[in-house]
Amino acid sequence: MSSRLAKPLQVVISLVVAAITAGGAVALFWYLPTSPTELVGILLALALTLAGLRLGGSIAGNLISDYDVAEVGVEGPIVRDGGSSPLPSAPTTADADEIVEQIERAEEDGAVNALLLHLNTPGGEVVPSEDVRAAAEEFDGPTVAYTSDLCASGGMWIASGCDELWAREGSIVGSVGVRFSQLRFDEFAEEHGISYEGIVSGEYKDAIGAPFKPLEDDEREYLQGISDTYYEQFLERVAEGRDLDVETVRDTQAKVFLGTDALELGFVDDLGDSDAVEDSVADRLGVEDVEVQRFEPERSLPQRLQGGAAGLAYAFGAGLASVVTDDGVELR
Repeated sequence: MSSRLAKPLQVVISLVVAAITAGGAVALFWYLPTSPTELVGILLALALTLAGLRLGGSIAGNLISDYDVAEVGVEGPIVRDGGSSPLPSAPTTADADEIVEQIERAEEDGAVNALLLHLNTPGGEVVPSEDVRAAAEEFDGPTVAYTSDLCASGGMWIASGCDELWAREGSIVGSVGVRFSQLRFDEFAEEHGISYEGIVSGEYKDAIGAPFKPLEDDEREYLQGISDTYYEQFLERVAEGRDLDVETVRDTQAKVFLGTDALELGFVDDLGDSDAVEDSVADRLGVEDVEVQRFEPERSLPQRLQGGAAGLAYAFGAGLASVVTDDGVELR
């Protein structure tokens, strides 16, 4: 059904369901002798009418939709709950829990037959990336990932759970590696007479999160072991998802590649823009063309206001930083 006809039919169905609900509410709360007082009855009737409008809209959306493909964006660093920093984060931070929720909503939407993942990310945290990958892999239908600019590190982890990965010729793809980094201030502390005393239980408790003490050799070996374990998991995920040999992926040494080179390597399946990706999805579904609906996080009004304030604070801080830097290059 064309989108031109779908919208009016959705409105008609919503109004019909609302009218039926309103009639039932009036009969139940206004005219029956067992109903409450007239005022309470009217309020209840209005409440049920509003509920009927929502129900009608939901029914209409499921029965008559002007889309058949859902698109979910993974844009910015991949974190959980917007990151744990008390400072304002970039408005484009990719919250893994929200992304998973959007994929699950697309799965439950009876109109959705395929899933598009728009990956524009430098990577992020391991476990949140794995959560998004698993959600994409579990989606019941074709799942196609594509990147227009950047699909690195955690983006590749997520893409390994999709049926295909598309890129542009100039896209940056790859960086299959793990970085486990810490800021160290022990020399600075010693130089300025700052002492650190940690009271901990467990030999390696101070190996993580104690930047004012030197990192001992055995602690460094311990952290390297964690990084190596994540790395092996990453290699296996990408090798399996891209149908490559593990050693082929390892030989890339966590480099990034332009889209053309990534295609030759096997990191991506094809090159093209979003229109070409949609044509490919239509071929997979056996239809002439598809209608794509962008799924966004469901947020309450307070959450939207909070997000707007955080974005404003981030923009102010970024603007201030651009003023105080000598070369005018944005610091990230």
